[in-house]
Amino acid sequence: MKKIFWIIIILVLGYSLIQTEKIIIPKESIRLRVIANSNSTKDQAIKKEVSKRLVNKLRKNQKETMEETRDYIKKELPTFERIISKTLQENQIDKDFKIQYGNNYFPKKEYDNIIYEEGEYESLVVSLGKGTGKNYWCVLFPPLCFIDETKNIQYKSWIKEIIAKYF
Repeated sequence: MKKIFWIIIILVLGYSLIQTEKIIIPKESIRLRVIANSNSTKDQAIKKEVSKRLVNKLRKNQKETMEETRDYIKKELPTFERIISKTLQENQIDKDFKIQYGNNYFPKKEYDNIIYEEGEYESLVVSLGKGTGKNYWCVLFPPLCFIDETKNIQYKSWIKEIIAKYF
């Protein structure tokens, strides 16, 4: 009976130690936030398309330092405006948008059990239409937007492997 008890305790403790790799945003960073007009399916799809095109442009021109990234963003604001405008036109969206670079408000967000506190952060923020919908955000520098989202990296645990093998 004691053996079963200890095996269960060890398995429960081992399983609880298994965790997905977490990425924490450094204090020195530049964020990107794209806020949808609303939470309608169409507005959310447009937000995703705008985000994808902006990130693709930034990915192609990734800079080595925060200062280079900052200078690049400031210089390319007219290009980003054209990308957004073209995306809206191609999707027959007759809405205004705002784009601003500097210290912008980010609400508190929990993602993958990590809490990102609300506050003012250096960022490129795009508001589509009324800007009342759910938003996309990532980190431009260091480039955390550019991580392959299809990978689900996990720490390996021999206890997890035993559980999977026998249960």
